[in-house]
Amino acid sequence: MNNRDTNFDQSPSRFKGKIITDEMAGKITRVEELAYILKISDVMSSSLKTLSPDHSMQDVLVTMRENRISGIPIVDDDSHALLGMVSTEDLIKCLANQDIDANLTKYMSTKLVTVNSFDYLTEALKLFARTGLGRLPVLDENGTLAGILTKGDVTYGLLRALEHDYIEEEVRRYRASHLFEDIESDRSSLILRYTIEHYDFTHGGSASSKIKRALLRLGANAQLARRVGIGIYEAEMNLIIHTTHGGTIHVEIEPHQISVYVWDEGPGIEDVDMAMKPGYSTATEEIRELGFGAGMGLPNIARCADEMDLRSELGKGTHLTMKFFLKGEDVVGEGYTGKGKKETENDA
Repeated sequence: MNNRDTNFDQSPSRFKGKIITDEMAGKITRVEELAYILKISDVMSSSLKTLSPDHSMQDVLVTMRENRISGIPIVDDDSHALLGMVSTEDLIKCLANQDIDANLTKYMSTKLVTVNSFDYLTEALKLFARTGLGRLPVLDENGTLAGILTKGDVTYGLLRALEHDYIEEEVRRYRASHLFEDIESDRSSLILRYTIEHYDFTHGGSASSKIKRALLRLGANAQLARRVGIGIYEAEMNLIIHTTHGGTIHVEIEPHQISVYVWDEGPGIEDVDMAMKPGYSTATEEIRELGFGAGMGLPNIARCADEMDLRSELGKGTHLTMKFFLKGEDVVGEGYTGKGKKETENDA
């Protein structure tokens, strides 16, 4: 969420009827996410072949054939304003009428559906789906023609973005997975800190997601990253739901051990033993309506962590510790892939 949205209403009532579960969120693909990140200007074709309104359909035929294109924007020579489009379908109609010498304005389409170069790609995808069109003229801030967007441009642009993602992520993984190799100390560790706000459902799960990604980059295997991610997610949501002012999560990553410390300053847990029982919850009805408060948070943490310590005092707060132990070559940050073998430069 952008900074301008910081005053957005985050009360539980705001989410009624709009609950997004972990399962639903997990189905959002990177391609779908990119559609909300890439601008139309990032993927459109800006090298255009245009014609002016004084050309004939014969000129259209020659231009399409020589450039292997299926649509031509018609632009005013003086103002550079977009006047219309001539497509392959228009040309076929012209040929069927044996009217190849006609002025192109006779056949061009003037009722155009356009998009803005500064809009996100998702807006163009909506228009493609709604109209069934194969191409969309793109206008700049001044309303003049900036490019053409086709479905092929969208596909190629997304593939380029995914390739860039992959290369960038591989570089990050290689650098992170060798983090501790050249550091000389008796005990090296990386500490990650996150502040969790009370009732901040908008960012719920953000910290656990970032920690999971960091572990994967450091070379942790997927199963370990998943266990740590689930444990921290449950603790994160407990801070959002059950605390008075939120709390903090500290993650200490060492080659052979991951320690997670979760603190808050109230209201505390009245009966820790009861809170550890599956299905026990003190969540309000309002929280339950949002799909939370099933009473499985602490039991899930206990199942994921190798060691768990929970201490709480009424009116003073709660301190939760999770430990995850790595064995043998299954270490992080020392050049291992997490698959039981040492990484080489070629593997990275």
